[in-house]
Amino acid sequence: MSETFKTACVQICADGDATANLTRSVEMIKKARDMGADMITLPEFFSCLHVDEDGFETNTKPEENLAGLAVMCEAARETGAWILAGSFAVENAGGAENADGRSRNRSFMIAPDGSINARYDKIHMFDVDLGKGESFKESDTFQPGTEAVLAHTPWGALGMSVCYDLRFAYLYRSLAQAGARFLAVPAAFMRTSGKAHWHVLLRARAIETGCYVIAPCQSGSHGRAKTYGHSLIIDPWGTILAEGHSDNEDIIIAEIDPAQVDQARAKIPSLEHDRPYSGTYGGPHDEA
Repeated sequence: MSETFKTACVQICADGDATANLTRSVEMIKKARDMGADMITLPEFFSCLHVDEDGFETNTKPEENLAGLAVMCEAARETGAWILAGSFAVENAGGAENADGRSRNRSFMIAPDGSINARYDKIHMFDVDLGKGESFKESDTFQPGTEAVLAHTPWGALGMSVCYDLRFAYLYRSLAQAGARFLAVPAAFMRTSGKAHWHVLLRARAIETGCYVIAPCQSGSHGRAKTYGHSLIIDPWGTILAEGHSDNEDIIIAEIDPAQVDQARAKIPSLEHDRPYSGTYGGPHDEA
């Protein structure tokens, strides 16, 4: 696990044309591999994203019918790279627990032989009102996941997450304490909130956990939604190693040294310093 490797973030602007988006994604994956990337990551809904008054258009399919997933598996076999397919909209299987008709926002880690190494269903739903008519309710369309997931790579464990998960620090702490050395945050982060929060939240997650953070983000317009770009690769000390442009499709790449995870955690071993505590939330002036 001490061997260095290179990771890349593919920053794309997806629209409602899944075929064209996938073609462009594969071209960018091949370019990233030519640049030396061993692990190539793509954003949330990289294969299809269009938002209008009717909600999210994400080309939802059952997993076995996801043409985009098959394309990514073939790209992994062809390039010999690890590929994080940021997320697809996956139709739920049958069963009482899935009876409400909502789908899953599912991320896939794909090994170089084209096999699926790990799956993760986004846990936290993007239900927000950013003002000026910019309102989203992801939970109308997607059912939250319930399990944290580690993907096991030749360089160590990677903690999986998707976009809005970024705001829930406890998820990343639990992933790090379970063995994650790298954290993936594929996203379609909104431009409005991204300007204020994207950099500081991602750097905080790296600093808090002593992990590398790899965050490919969409950039551009997707109907009424505008995403922020600025894909980031951050080291365990919180230093930004590579950053994407704000309004363009882009590929960023950085060398990852797993030994730096151990060094950062040795300096500040906060993952070992949890303490039990009780809650005393009232104050002396509170009325009974």
